[in-house]
Amino acid sequence: MRTLKGPAIFLAQFLGDAPPFDTLDHLGAWARSLGYEGVQLPTAPHIVDLEKAATSQTYCDEVTGTLQAHGLAITELSTHLQGQLVAVHPAYDALFDGFAPEAVRGKPAARTEWAIAQMHLAAQASERLGLTATATFSGALAWPYLYPWPQRPAGLVEEAFGELARRWRPILDKLDAHGVDAAFELHPGEDLHDGVTFERFLASVGNHVRANILYDPSHFVLQQLDYLAFIDIYHARIKAFHVKDAEFRPDGRQGVYGGYSGWVDRAGRFRSLGDGQVDFGAIFSKMAQYDFAGWAVLEWECALKHPEDGAREGADFIRRHIIRVADRAFDDFAGSGVDRAAVRGLMGLDR
Repeated sequence: MRTLKGPAIFLAQFLGDAPPFDTLDHLGAWARSLGYEGVQLPTAPHIVDLEKAATSQTYCDEVTGTLQAHGLAITELSTHLQGQLVAVHPAYDALFDGFAPEAVRGKPAARTEWAIAQMHLAAQASERLGLTATATFSGALAWPYLYPWPQRPAGLVEEAFGELARRWRPILDKLDAHGVDAAFELHPGEDLHDGVTFERFLASVGNHVRANILYDPSHFVLQQLDYLAFIDIYHARIKAFHVKDAEFRPDGRQGVYGGYSGWVDRAGRFRSLGDGQVDFGAIFSKMAQYDFAGWAVLEWECALKHPEDGAREGADFIRRHIIRVADRAFDDFAGSGVDRAAVRGLMGLDR
């Protein structure tokens, strides 16, 4: 069994125009100063240019070298935005156009083609960088119909997942050719947002070996899903791990749906590590039990705390929760070395 790696941090929430959040080199120095050992990289061109990374080993070596100079490793590339744009319901066209290059805005078909091409580049780039998974979203066609009122017409969900599979199957094949998993973050707003929807998708893509999961318990707290049982069920498919806290405090006025409130006023809200309700001791125990060998990556989001405080506290929080896996059984202190003949003798089998 292996000890998971960490602490690491997802850099997306910290990007900015001013140092130390403006360049990969500055971000690397900042992350290392806080005690992180790995970084999950957003694929923004000024951080990682996917086209260059897909075609140039020299460029990839420069990226890894920049981080290695600070004692950091890359955990995964994030393709959340590109994955989101693989499938967009028309209701969200205008909102999601901002994630796409200007040349394909207002052109849904061209935007989808661009997103799929980006995912192909991510497969090549990940291999060149020595990575085995990309953290991503599935996109969504059925999400506006989540609640069955008005009544969904027969076949709508099946058609949505069939189309989602049609778009993703070639991407998964491309990832497979480069030895990379799609680690889908199961997230509200995506058609893949819980175990049931993940299983629907998995069946639609023929149980593809590269269709896997980024585990983030915070989204399950907000859905009131058993996030510990989830690991028991899906541990074989968990290929990435976001360490993110959340709390759910319903009252007489609101519950899971949140009443259109902003994050501060919602019953369910994301919190900095240790400030929410997630039982990370149990989660890290299960990760050790099931031999998860990936990275524990802080994704900082909080309705209250300053991000730099959350980042500073997060490294030590993760380090304290990582379980160094034992190399022998705790009761193997005697080292009896009993052989098969002796074992059979103990049971009287050779009389």
